[in-house]
Amino acid sequence: MSDARRDKRQPRKVEREWIPQTELGEMVQKGEITIDQIFNENLVVREKEIFEMLLPNLEEDVITIKMVQQMTRSGQRSRFKAVVIVGCEGYIGFSSTKSPEVGPAIRKAITKAKLNIVPVMKGCGSWECDCGGYHSIPFKVSGKCGSIRITLIPAPAGIGLACADHVKSVLKLVGIEDIWSKTRGDTRTSENLVKATIDALKNAYKMILK
Repeated sequence: MSDARRDKRQPRKVEREWIPQTELGEMVQKGEITIDQIFNENLVVREKEIFEMLLPNLEEDVITIKMVQQMTRSGQRSRFKAVVIVGCEGYIGFSSTKSPEVGPAIRKAITKAKLNIVPVMKGCGSWECDCGGYHSIPFKVSGKCGSIRITLIPAPAGIGLACADHVKSVLKLVGIEDIWSKTRGDTRTSENLVKATIDALKNAYKMILK
């Protein structure tokens, strides 16, 4: 099946009354902890509703849906693999899951992506701009996945996103407006390209913390 993407990305909210199952969930529901504290203290998030409550503007984007086949003792088994990203201004999450049907594959991927959300560091690291804003990234950073290596380079305001389409999907979701990029490897593998991009954004955040 060819790549499928949603034309409209709508914020998702908690669809039912949430009864927290973890101590962290109870703290979030009572307003006793912030999202910054969760990341600064490296707390483990086990309920997707935690991020749904702390990040009410979360959006979802289906990167690809493709059929995968596996040979078993009973014969050939076909399943659908969904690659999904979720995020909003300054935050991104990624996941890929398989299921016999498209709908469940997407829903499972969205749930897992919400549990994998990480912060993204924004800034203006371009010497050509130096506006002090948050339209790009603070410095050049690299990421990798499989054979793919990607380098994200700060760009001055107005340049736009000079990168591959799947990289644009990630950067738009987190609110980055201007960037240059260099990629190596088999960039036709959309899942690895997205993973490499998110790895680069993670590395930028780690370098700020050091």
